[in-house]
Amino acid sequence: MAKKLLNNSTIEPDEIFLDSSNLPEFDRNQFEGRLEKPIQLRSIIFIGTFFLIVLISFVTRLCYLQIVHGDTNNQKAENNRLRQTPVFAERGLIYDRNHTLLAWNVPNEEDNNFSLRKYVDLLGLSHILGYVKYPTKDSSGFYYREQLGGVDGVEGFYDSDLAGTNGLRIVETNAAGNIQSSSIIDLPVNGKNLTLSIDASLQNELYRQIGDLAAKVGFTGGAGVIMDVHTGEILAMTSYPEFSSQIMTDGDNSKAINAYNKDTNHPFLDKVVSGLYTPGSIVKPYMALAALQEKIIDPAKQIMSTGSITIPNPYYPELSSVFRDWKPLGLMDMRHALAMSSDIYFYTVGGGFGDQKGLGINAIDSYLKLFGFGGDVGNGFFNDKVGTIPTPQWKAANFDGEAWRLGDTYHTAIGQYGFQVTPIQVVRAVAAVANKGSLLEPTIFVGQPVQKTAVPIDQKNFDVVQQGMRLGVTDGISVALNVPYVDVANKTGTAELGVSKALVNSWATGFFPYENPRFAYAVIMEKGSRDNLTGSIFVMRGLLDWMSQNTPQYLK
Repeated sequence: MAKKLLNNSTIEPDEIFLDSSNLPEFDRNQFEGRLEKPIQLRSIIFIGTFFLIVLISFVTRLCYLQIVHGDTNNQKAENNRLRQTPVFAERGLIYDRNHTLLAWNVPNEEDNNFSLRKYVDLLGLSHILGYVKYPTKDSSGFYYREQLGGVDGVEGFYDSDLAGTNGLRIVETNAAGNIQSSSIIDLPVNGKNLTLSIDASLQNELYRQIGDLAAKVGFTGGAGVIMDVHTGEILAMTSYPEFSSQIMTDGDNSKAINAYNKDTNHPFLDKVVSGLYTPGSIVKPYMALAALQEKIIDPAKQIMSTGSITIPNPYYPELSSVFRDWKPLGLMDMRHALAMSSDIYFYTVGGGFGDQKGLGINAIDSYLKLFGFGGDVGNGFFNDKVGTIPTPQWKAANFDGEAWRLGDTYHTAIGQYGFQVTPIQVVRAVAAVANKGSLLEPTIFVGQPVQKTAVPIDQKNFDVVQQGMRLGVTDGISVALNVPYVDVANKTGTAELGVSKALVNSWATGFFPYENPRFAYAVIMEKGSRDNLTGSIFVMRGLLDWMSQNTPQYLK
């Protein structure tokens, strides 16, 4: 423009007034015809500072990740690329004594990392087998419980033997999480197989007999156990009602599981080892053995049962306490007193009456402990409740310091008052009567070393008690077991419950064959009507009938 002005001093009017409004085809989106204005230095400094701060932040973060935590982040990246997963061991199988498969494994179609547990479809086995819980993953697919763990029964108590040891697999994945390769770096060690002493078919039948009687006459539950009197092996051991091992293992039948939890008859309670019951008259054989060993009575001496005895109150002579028999039985020697279950006879030998000296509560306590009452059974699998033998110390502790009285000794001598036992204790005790003096530690495995404790009682005294129990079957109150195919010795018991005594527990204990005992048994039916005349002895009768047809080898 300056050059043009030098060459031509005339300025045309259109050069003065040229702007966007009079410039043809002027594009407002272009810079033609616009005045240019330089960027201020302040703006340049502001923008430069901003980008410098951003750059410093990135560099600082990079140093933090690469230098300060470089090793850690590298390990995390490696772990994201290399995932460790367990290789599940196969759980050991469980067999019965006849090699019938009771618990086994099948392929898992939904998740082939571990197998599914299956159980035999027979009744009465769930308490002794227990169940398992499967491994569990989180939402990302990682196992936070890597073990297929046993719960209750053999599955729980012998879990370390059955479970084995898991192996380890390394899995390489890409950025998308897809598996590129995998390799096993630790091989799994499968669990051990276990062979139980249980006869599954016999146990199934024992459970069925208990369940049928409960449904028929109104018992709320029951339990039964059969033990080898020479080895301690448990041939059958069942508790009614029971849960299903398969339902608890599968875990998807919430309706059934909720029903178990709400059932007032306690299907999760193993009553053989954890049920505490008043024994009633089944303690009389041990009272007889104690009296014979202490020589306080000759077994041939007769005691009259007129139906009751009356004891004056030592504090109020005008008052008296009456102790009744279940009916007048007349003159009873020891064998017949056992056969007919005379309460008067055992009140007398337990606490004394008239000119007949009694054992006294301290001797009763000592002899009962010799037979395993009031203590554990030795093998941890069977240990839970130890029960109670009533004593003066026990009464003082539980009844605000009350003194022990003669009537308390009488009631203890016939298995009442605060007396409590478990069926596993009872079967051990009656097995010691059958084998004449060996208190055995029970086992659920075949061929285990025999663990026993000697009971210091003369053999001739065991003979008397065995004869009395056999007499009960041939001529006494256990005549329902007088079957032609095996000789049985039995002692029944009926324990009254509560203040009203409207309900009773019914017991049957004994052994067979009588001449050469092999097996002892104890059956309890709980909380039935006192007016019902059908009790545990009918469970054993039904079971023996079944055994004569299906397992006669046990009766010889």
